[in-house]
Amino acid sequence: MTHAPLPPADNDRVRHALRQTLESLAGAGVRQLPDGRRTLAKWRELAAENASAAAAREPAAAIGVTTALFTEELAEGKNETAGGAATTVVPSDAANDVSPAKTLRILAQEVAECTRCHELAATRTQTVFGVGDPQARLCFLGEAPGADEDKQGEPFVGRAGQLLNKILEACKLRREDVYILNVLKCRPPGNRNPLPEESLNCRRYLNRQLQLIQPEFICCLGSVAAQNLLETTETIGRLRGKVHQFRGVKVVCTYHPAYLLRNPSAKKQTWEDMKLLMRELGTPVD
Repeated sequence: MTHAPLPPADNDRVRHALRQTLESLAGAGVRQLPDGRRTLAKWRELAAENASAAAAREPAAAIGVTTALFTEELAEGKNETAGGAATTVVPSDAANDVSPAKTLRILAQEVAECTRCHELAATRTQTVFGVGDPQARLCFLGEAPGADEDKQGEPFVGRAGQLLNKILEACKLRREDVYILNVLKCRPPGNRNPLPEESLNCRRYLNRQLQLIQPEFICCLGSVAAQNLLETTETIGRLRGKVHQFRGVKVVCTYHPAYLLRNPSAKKQTWEDMKLLMRELGTPVD
């Protein structure tokens, strides 16, 4: 293995390289990174915190769970070495045998065991992780599961989900072509909005999902999803109709399908947002 400095202005390439690197190391059975780095101590700390349950069943799986979060720490520039320069590890091709789909399944198991939000853990039927193509170019991000989603374990399967399916069909897309997920993985009681601390607790899972999927585009459905992802207090009315950026990914915001069910007049604006999104994707619709 060789070590090379990470160019500070090349965040997207760096993030991709780090994800591939750490998944490859996990697949190769590597249990630690080279000595002499602060990142090694951080990696061990995260492994103990987030993967202890998985480690008891399968140590290699625990490493697979932890590497995505460790990648996030590195990509955000928190891994300075003693000399102040970030480093990465370039794996051999033989070690590159862990797929995003497999790591997402491991992550979903970790989410299913999460009890960080005590109220949500006590009242949920099951967690709702996400569904779709694990290598999708486009992700749709909602706020939280509802009653139907809590029952079935899949996002957007109720009335709002049926409307989302129609929107996808109008864009010549299928659910299998995209990836659908929520800010929260548990249903809030009474379908209330997520609390700030709940969104913060779930943020690590959302970030790791997006790192593994590596979408080129994200469509935020509603103000809760848009404000959480983009870390803003702007209203959905101000956020929609333009292209935003999230860690190199293009983001389009529009109204939540549940809002459209209550306010059908907003469907016209949502369709304009979808046409903007599809133009950016390179597959325009009328």
